[in-house]
Parts: sequence; structure tokens; C-alpha cells
Amino acid sequence: MSYETIQLQSADGVARLTLNLPDKLNPLTLSLQHELRDALRSLRQDPTVAALVITGGGKAFSSGADLTSMNAEGAVEGESLGQSVARTMRELMNQVILDITRLEMPVVAAVNGPAAGAGASLALAADVVVAGRSAYFLLPFMPNLGIVPDLGATWHLPRLIGRARATALTLLGERLPAERAAEWGLIWRCVEDEQLMDTALELGARLAQLPAHGATEVRQAYRAAEFNSLADQLEYETSRQEELLDRETFSEGVRAFREKRAPRFR
Repeated sequence: MSYETIQLQSADGVARLTLNLPDKLNPLTLSLQHELRDALRSLRQDPTVAALVITGGGKAFSSGADLTSMNAEGAVEGESLGQSVARTMRELMNQVILDITRLEMPVVAAVNGPAAGAGASLALAADVVVAGRSAYFLLPFMPNLGIVPDLGATWHLPRLIGRARATALTLLGERLPAERAAEWGLIWRCVEDEQLMDTALELGARLAQLPAHGATEVRQAYRAAEFNSLADQLEYETSRQEELLDRETFSEGVRAFREKRAPRFR
């Protein structure tokens, strides 16, 4: 389909998805979210794409929820605002995050400028997050609006930076600069602004060389580790090796090692 609020391009196995409402700092409007879901669906069906880079057009990654239209878009007669938004979250917003985390390909977020509110949540749904030096993360939910972070922020933040920092960021609503976000382990790397897209696309190209099951297996392994005992996780690792060692990807890796070359998985 033809997109109005996003751009989708691909080259050499790497897709680049750009939020494209730069004049408004890329708010997550309903139309943008619908187009995101359609684009992610098309990527799942495209065998030529092996990695995805998500970024924002203009001076921002995303300013988050579109508060200016929250009272009008998607309203159903008889619903309160809370009921309307909750229904939309279940049917659309939450599904966007799940779509990203369920992609079989690895996902890179290239954060340019502010990633605020749900925009920060969107970035954190990626496997690898790289940010320009002028970028920052902002959680204005509670201090500005009296609501909790959403779209997975409360799931990702304490796991990445710990509960103390996650709680303080949420209650205080202070900007977290990209450099400090990297120091805290919230993101993979902070780079100079002019190097951001080159770095993100280079990461995408590297990740595109992984085995096709790479992103899914690594995500599942670390998610299992968050809840398993050591003994249970050892068994999880063993059971996965039992299957993966018998795949052609492992055989190719061994051949490449013996022949002193890079493996060719795809």
C-alpha cells in the first residue's frame, strides 16, 4: 500500500522504516500505527529482508501519543476516554509492540532527537538501540499526565536499567540523554548525530548475516532466563543446543571456522 505517515525502503537485505510526520515530531497517531502494522506485516512476508532499522524523520524519533486527537479518533458512543483508549491499546497500540518483538528478523532502533512517552517505548521494543548524541529519552506519563508508562515501558525499563532508576525516571520525568542511557545500559551505543544512520544501517547489515532464527532464539533465551532458576536455564540451553546443533547453520559455522572464513548462513 501507499503510506502517508511512514516510509519503507529496503536495500541489500536491510529495510529502513521511517516515522514520517516530522512537522509534528512523529506522534504515534492512529493512522501511523495502522501503517506500522501493515508495514511490519509486509516485512514478515518478504524473504529478501533480513534486518529492520526503525527511525524518525526530521528532528525527532517520536514525541509519543497524539494527545491532540485522543478525544476524537476511534471514539465509540457511550465509552469514556479511558475505555476508548484502553480498547485502542488492546486492538492496535499494544499489537504494534508485539509485532516488532515477534519479527523473526533482528530490529535496530536509530533514535534521532527526542524519544518521548510511547515513542521511548517504541524504541525500546527493538533488539538493538543506537542513539545520536543529541537524542534523549523522556517519560512524562506520571508527572505531566498522571498516568503510568505504557507500550511495554514498565516491562523493559527495570529489566534494562534496574527498578531504582526506572522508578526515578518515571516519577521525576527528567530527560535521559543518549550518552547516559548508554552508560546505564538502556541502549547499545551513543554516536555522533551525523554518524547515526550510517551506524544503524551498518548494524542492520551485520545483523542481516545472522542465521534466520538468530533474533528469535536469542530473545527467547534471555526472556526465559529472567524467570528460570539456574538449573532450569541450564536445561533450557541444553534443549536448544540439542535442536540447533543438528541444523545446517551449525554445520556451516564449523566449515567456516575450519576454512578460516566468515560463515554464509543465507
